[in-house]
Amino acid sequence: MRKIIFLALVCSTALSQPLNAQYYFYNDKYYDKDIVLDLGTSFGMMNCLTDLGGKKTTGIKNITEGVNWKNSRPSFGAYIMAMYREKIGLRLEATFGEVNGADSTLKNETSAGSRYESNLSFKSRIADIQIGLEIHPLMFLNYDDVEPPRFSPYALIGAGFYSFDPQAQLNGQWYSLQPLRTEGQGFSEYADRTPYKLSQFNIAAGLGVKYEISSLFNARLEVNHRFLFTDYLDDVSTTYIDPSLFQRYLPANVATVAQQLHNRKRELKPTAVTNPGDQRGSPNSNDAFFTVQLKVGVIIGRPKR
Repeated sequence: MRKIIFLALVCSTALSQPLNAQYYFYNDKYYDKDIVLDLGTSFGMMNCLTDLGGKKTTGIKNITEGVNWKNSRPSFGAYIMAMYREKIGLRLEATFGEVNGADSTLKNETSAGSRYESNLSFKSRIADIQIGLEIHPLMFLNYDDVEPPRFSPYALIGAGFYSFDPQAQLNGQWYSLQPLRTEGQGFSEYADRTPYKLSQFNIAAGLGVKYEISSLFNARLEVNHRFLFTDYLDDVSTTYIDPSLFQRYLPANVATVAQQLHNRKRELKPTAVTNPGDQRGSPNSNDAFFTVQLKVGVIIGRPKR
């Protein structure tokens, strides 16, 4: 009888404690389940790497040499993430913002070649939905005898689906450029240039650092780069076409706008001469956009002891 009572007490004590297979202690007030939810918002800036604007380089699309930081525009978003023991998180996130570029920013860049004279510009709203893995390498270390660090650097990799709509301004009015076929997309004379879709997939990769503000709140500072499968984020990629083709393939009123927006050199220099086949953009690499954001999250599912 005593053995039965003793065994019952042992089982009762064991069941009253969090199981290592299901929980671990966060601090003296809270403990974590194996998986907790992190729900948060983000805000910061969005910028892009395209054929237009940037800095003095000619067709180089990387952050250190091709970004004009003055073109950054606000971005915001929201996310929900399932985090396993602070090590790996599966994150679903929506991000919204705007990108833009203009060759006019190269006016004082003496080594920018003919890019300033092209006088092209664009803006586009971006809506991006992304699913990704957030990996915290420091959290794979053993912290049985010490507290884990409040700062945790992490890497991010994922895939997204985004929409864009490059536009340019003419006489005070904004026009969507994709329907204008400014580089002959869909024309039989340019069979290799198909119309680009305004909703596409992307691959995301980023780096960040997370800080545990308290048992329930955290903050992240993150750079998230989207690799695109198009060179037409700015509607510029290859060469100029014969402007008479617009009248053949487009309605008259649309063709008139397309002729003015596909070649804007004469707005700067009325005597400028452009021949079909002259370089308009650089097709050597696809466009990209990226965000730099501060994220604030709240933990859901971290019970009190």
